Amino acid sequence: MDHASDHTCRNCGATTSGNFCANCGQETRLHAPSFGEFMHEFIGHYVALEGRLWGTIKRLLFRPGLLTNEYLAGRRRRYVEPLRLYLSLSIIFFAVLKLTDADVATIDARPVPPEVQQQASPAEEKEKKAHPEIVNENLEQVLEREAPSVFHAFDRFDKMDEKQKNAVIQAGFYKYAPYAIFLLMPVFALWLKVLYLGTGRKYGEHMLFALHTNAFAFIMLGVFIFLPDGFLKFLALCWVGGYLPWAMQRVYQKGRWGTLWRWLLLAVLHSASLTIAILGVMAAGIMSAH
Repeated sequence: MDHASDHTCRNCGATTSGNFCANCGQETRLHAPSFGEFMHEFIGHYVALEGRLWGTIKRLLFRPGLLTNEYLAGRRRRYVEPLRLYLSLSIIFFAVLKLTDADVATIDARPVPPEVQQQASPAEEKEKKAHPEIVNENLEQVLEREAPSVFHAFDRFDKMDEKQKNAVIQAGFYKYAPYAIFLLMPVFALWLKVLYLGTGRKYGEHMLFALHTNAFAFIMLGVFIFLPDGFLKFLALCWVGGYLPWAMQRVYQKGRWGTLWRWLLLAVLHSASLTIAILGVMAAGIMSAH
């Protein structure tokens, strides 16, 4: 064996001393990896279950906005990176959702009993007769002419029974929802940028805040799956409701009223974005159904 090669990095060719290359960081003592090392690499680098995780999760859950401030202050090595944290928690959340077979979206096609149906007033009946469903008919005609594939997909979906429709919606959710939620992140950060114009905050700072708050949301949504109805779930709901304005006040430091009106407007804007994303996911699921 050539002993000179023991002092040369196999990766970059630099001269080494010690267990790691000073140039590229690769280990100098190489051997066939064991199963335990593979598992450690997977857990440490892909699921982010490192020693830093527990301190990160504790601060994320119980100190709203603190992780964002720590990152902006330059104290980063002691915590899991924001993007890795978000992606890891999103993967775990959707895996738990899938394994627990939760009903993420259902369609109830049961007819409304006649005794609970509301009777339309004479004026409403006259309006219906005078203006039939022209808008729906025109929309269908436009779709059939301009986008026949979309028209036929929705027509096929409309002819399915309740069980088949629910299966299509569920499949579409698991297939497209992770992408839709991820794409909502820059939109959420954009709303923050608009709401805090004039503060000198860069878009990247708002994106960082969005990653942390949405990572918190994934944890709490996962907790709600297992929490039984009762006092504990009520406390969890109260904590979720107060978390975002508390985090906004700690990070942006705008005072109570300045934070309150921005939080309310952010809730409206994000709800609109979320509604559009949900409709998009449903449409994509229907389009991809066979």
